[in-house]
Amino acid sequence: MKRFILAVLALALVAVAGCDSGPKEALKVGSMSPLTGPYAADGNDIANGVRTAIEVTQQAGGLPGFESIQLIAEDTACDPRQAVAAANKLINEGVVAVVGAYCSSSTIPASETLDQEGVVMITPASTNEKVTERGLKNMFRTCGRDDDQSIAAIKFMTDYLKAKTLFIIDDKTTYSQGLADSVEKKAAAAGIDVLGHEHVNQGDKDFSAVLTKAKEANPDVLYMSMQNSATGSLLIIQARRMGLKCAAIGQDAVYHPQFIEIAKDAAEGVYLTFGYIDKDKPAYKKFLDAYTAKYGEPGAYSAYAYDSAMALFEAIKMAKGKTDAATISANLKQLTMEGASKKMDYLENGDSGSNYIIRKVENGQFINFWDPQTGKVFEK
Repeated sequence: MKRFILAVLALALVAVAGCDSGPKEALKVGSMSPLTGPYAADGNDIANGVRTAIEVTQQAGGLPGFESIQLIAEDTACDPRQAVAAANKLINEGVVAVVGAYCSSSTIPASETLDQEGVVMITPASTNEKVTERGLKNMFRTCGRDDDQSIAAIKFMTDYLKAKTLFIIDDKTTYSQGLADSVEKKAAAAGIDVLGHEHVNQGDKDFSAVLTKAKEANPDVLYMSMQNSATGSLLIIQARRMGLKCAAIGQDAVYHPQFIEIAKDAAEGVYLTFGYIDKDKPAYKKFLDAYTAKYGEPGAYSAYAYDSAMALFEAIKMAKGKTDAATISANLKQLTMEGASKKMDYLENGDSGSNYIIRKVENGQFINFWDPQTGKVFEK
């Protein structure tokens, strides 16, 4: 009997010791992006960027206080209503933060829902200025902003291309039209004559009507503001077939390996605006090795999504396990770290700064071409 009592007491002490160490559970994080539909390439790049950050973090020992990190990836299809539904689902799942979304038209309404429920959102891809201009305390952005992107595009047109005339085409999304409108305003201020600003619909395959107008206008520059690279590919293929030989400039959503894969020879010589990434630095090489081992070549927003998640995990480490939105947000604003895509240093409004450069398709590859800060062509 005495042995039985001692055994019970020993088991009780073990149980108490286990309680003192605190129960460990999975840290739930969410991602929101278009996993299906015409924007699925970029959307899956985002989800895989987060997955890579989780894998790298767990291989390094994980997060103190948590058994593991669990990703719940939701599909927005770049639809505002579906994005809000996805946000509500993630809230119900108990995620502490969300990396996403892709389309600004999804990020803006979803972020309102998440902010109301005290969930941090970090977008790796939504560049519309309004994303961080609404006073939301828990909204952050790792990529750049459209007002800065349009400045880089116009500076390139005036300083390098010496352009006098411009023709603009967008697809009427919050992101694409917002950026196109910004380019149009800045072009006028820079003395560039905007000969036309036409719109197409998402999902269109035939752009002959607007391209006929562009050809008749005979601009120095054709500016393509499309929501994704596949649409940009079709547009430039048809433009070249119709005989438009002017310079063509796309934006960050068109910048994706898929653009070259689809457009092939028609992509040659096309310029694009995208944030500068130093691919020689250790942080990028670490990301690249981990990402390519499982998911192949990174997409345009893979590194931004990876950095968004890594910044989140670092903010949680700083909080010593606390996961409330106020603590995470405060720590993100204090955080300084060298990310794969850029130096992570979030401002008070949630932005992390823009560093747009001009890239060019040359011999079937994207190359760094022109730096708006120096006004010089990059050395090869």
